Amino acid sequence: MSEICIKAGGVFVILLFVFHLFFWKIFQWKTELRKLNKFNKRVLPILNLCLMFVFGIVAFISLSYTTNMIETDLGHVLLLLIGLFWLFRAILQVTYFTLKTVKSTLFFLIFCIGAFLYLYPCFIILS
Repeated sequence: MSEICIKAGGVFVILLFVFHLFFWKIFQWKTELRKLNKFNKRVLPILNLCLMFVFGIVAFISLSYTTNMIETDLGHVLLLLIGLFWLFRAILQVTYFTLKTVKSTLFFLIFCIGAFLYLYPCFIILS
């Protein structure tokens, strides 16, 4: 079950990577970013690209080194940290967007799924 969760986590992160590819269009950054000062106009796309890079790393490790994540101490630490990342993101969703809309609640649930996919194997291994 741990292997399935980790591989599913890799696919999950790839899907979010693809979703982030469309941020420019979804959030109309071509026009919306013009409203910001020069610094903030550049920070948002840079943060998005860096996050996409991290998603790529996590997906690669999850899909290519699944056994290592299950059998090594470093793998266990990565599972815990990636799971905590998604848990933290779920908490931020509630903090900044509340759960008053269907869309916000859906994103909260998506991030909880990410947390589960990495924390479940971590706790199974440690128990």
